[in-house]
Amino acid sequence: MLIPHDTRIALDTVVDLVNTAPESEPPPDDPADGPVDGLADVAALYAFAERHHISGVGTLGEKDLATVRDVRARFAEVFAAPDPRTAADLVNRLVAAAGTTPQLTDHDGYDWHVHYFAPDASIADHLAADCGMALAFIIVAGEQERLRRCEAPDCGHAFVDLSRNRSRRYCSSRTCGNRLHVAAYRARRKEAAG
Repeated sequence: MLIPHDTRIALDTVVDLVNTAPESEPPPDDPADGPVDGLADVAALYAFAERHHISGVGTLGEKDLATVRDVRARFAEVFAAPDPRTAADLVNRLVAAAGTTPQLTDHDGYDWHVHYFAPDASIADHLAADCGMALAFIIVAGEQERLRRCEAPDCGHAFVDLSRNRSRRYCSSRTCGNRLHVAAYRARRKEAAG
């Protein structure tokens, strides 16, 4: 599946955004700690914007934090959508609410690509438009089933399965996948020894 660089960047951004939600976090070592929100405050939102090179952010406040959290929740619904029609409806509502204004741009050393957000859009509208259109690209390609949640019982992170045969089951084969394979191996050895 050939994905343009701007779409890939937006997919990485939406996955990271969804995974900042407390319900996406693995359970803490101490249950009293509870899940942690990756967008706990405005400083975390600034850090997120910087990490993903979101341009034109300007001054952010509590209202921006609340609207980005709302967008995050709606993107999580897209990852949980049972079928492409439901996912498309969710994406359509997100993109329409953002007031998209597609325009070609070639900034920061990237070749020509499309920004879907209006100039001076809020960070929530920026995310809803660009990330929503990236998810639309996946749905239009007939690949909605690539929008997944990690199958590790203690994880639940969102990811986009870009493997050739759509067989990826874990957000990270190095952490979640390897941990479960080692646990299964140890269980088989224990059963064989017992």
